[in-house]
Order: sequence, then C-alpha cells, then structure tokens
Amino acid sequence: MMPVRRDLRFALPAERACDWHQQGSHVTHFFNALSLLFPAGERFFMDSVRNYRDSIDDPVLKKQVLGFIGQEAMHTREHIEYNDLLQSAGLPAHKLDRRLTWFLNQHRKMPKSFQLAMTVALEHYTAMLAGLLLEDDTRIAGSVPGYLQMWTWHALEETEHKAVSFDVWNAALKPGPLRYLLRTGTMLAVTLVFWMIVFDFHVRLLIADRKRGGHVRGMWRVIKYLYGPRHGVFPGIAMEWLRFFKPGFHPWDHDNRAQLARIDSLVAAVHLANAADPAALKTSQTSRRGVRAAA
Repeated sequence: MMPVRRDLRFALPAERACDWHQQGSHVTHFFNALSLLFPAGERFFMDSVRNYRDSIDDPVLKKQVLGFIGQEAMHTREHIEYNDLLQSAGLPAHKLDRRLTWFLNQHRKMPKSFQLAMTVALEHYTAMLAGLLLEDDTRIAGSVPGYLQMWTWHALEETEHKAVSFDVWNAALKPGPLRYLLRTGTMLAVTLVFWMIVFDFHVRLLIADRKRGGHVRGMWRVIKYLYGPRHGVFPGIAMEWLRFFKPGFHPWDHDNRAQLARIDSLVAAVHLANAADPAALKTSQTSRRGVRAAA
C-alpha cells in the first residue's frame, strides 16, 4: 500500500469548534482532545521513522516512508490550524500542545529503537481509531461537514499508511525475543500514558468550556460513546489491541483496505464544497491565522 500525500484544506466553522459533533460538546471535546495530540505526536512519528530511513534497502519501503512523512506533515498542518480554532474559542489548546511537546522531547533522548517502538504503538492506536470511524459511520455521521470531512480524510490516510512504521521496525531491528519484548512492552507503557493524556486533555477542555452547560446529559453521552458495549470506542478496539501482542502480528492482519476506495470521492467532495463556498474556507483560514498572529 503506497501512501499518497494529499494537500487538502477544510472549511472549519470557528463558531462550531466546541460542538461540531452531532452528539454534542462532550463528545466533540473527546475528538478535540485527540486533535491536540497530533501536531507534536506526528512530528515525533516523522522523526522516529527518519532516524532509520538511510538503513532501509527496500526501494518500495523507501517510497512508502516518503509518503508516510508527506501525509503526516499535512495532518500536522491541518491540526495546528484546527487547534488554533480551539484556542480562539477560549480553550487552553496552545498550553496543552506545549506541554505535550515538552513531554515528547524528553523521549527524544531515549534510544532510537525505543522512539520507533513508541511510534509503532501509537500508529496502531491511530489505525484502530481510524478503523472505528470508517467502519461504523454512525460514530461521526451528522456532524458539521468540514469537521466530518477532515476527520474522515485523516482516518483514511492513517489506514493507508498504517503499516509503514511497523515495516520500518521489522526492516531495521534484528528479529528475535528482544525485538518482540521491546515492541510489546512499549505498547503497554504507551497505552497507560496515551489514555492518561487523552483523559487529562478531555477533562481540561470540558472544564474550560463548562459555560455551555448540560453536563449531566453530556457526560452520559460521552460515557456511552466511549464505553457502550455495542458501539463504544474501548470495546470496539479491544480485540485489535490484543492482536498487537501476537508474535507474528502485522497491521494488515486487519485488512480494511476496502475503505480506501472512498478516498477519491472524499477528495472530490472537499474540492466541491470549497468551490461552492470559498468564503467559508477563506474565513476559516483567516480565523486561524489571526489566532497564530496573536499568540
């Protein structure tokens, strides 16, 4: 699977940044918390893979690495602008981004193999969460179109490149028990820290946005969204998470590449929406630039 860099821009209404999800602001802020992870996280991913780029002999994998880096760079740009809208809405987006950047920078002092293991684990998380969005449209359907398109685009590209860091891992590190233990041990550590950070960011966004009210009903919705036995996020990723611990695991063991047939129609829909309402796209981009200029 060859990742393709797609330079897309999205019209994200600034006034809906805190409640763009059809299930309300509490679920919206779960996604917003994830968005706050991406700029610092994806820069870390790109650098951890770059560390091994020169040791890759397979020409196909070399091209896949370039595609991976290109896609992650586009995701970083769009989530920086998305997060600027959260800042302009009175949420502590920039503060939380700086905190995460500092945290990940401490891990750049660790061995490069551990940094790549972190990327492999976190890329599996992004692939699992992307799969949930793509394979069950009810998780995000009915949301504000620009945000819906952006999250769908991100999910599709995370699926498209979900095996690249893992293939670099297999190509660069010597097979054997130590490689397996480093991969799985890192996943256990990443799982604990990842969800602690997401929970922390989510709660801080909810507190900052508490003026919207409706907290009892909103909390029930987000608990059901995350933990519901039929459609909850955590039950939905449980088996995929466990499969990561198989000695012979590979990301494409869960072959959902059929979802990628949606990419061309999504790209066309984004271009059509931007052409039909260029003022909305321009206003969205102007709002984001204004936040960065004031920061």
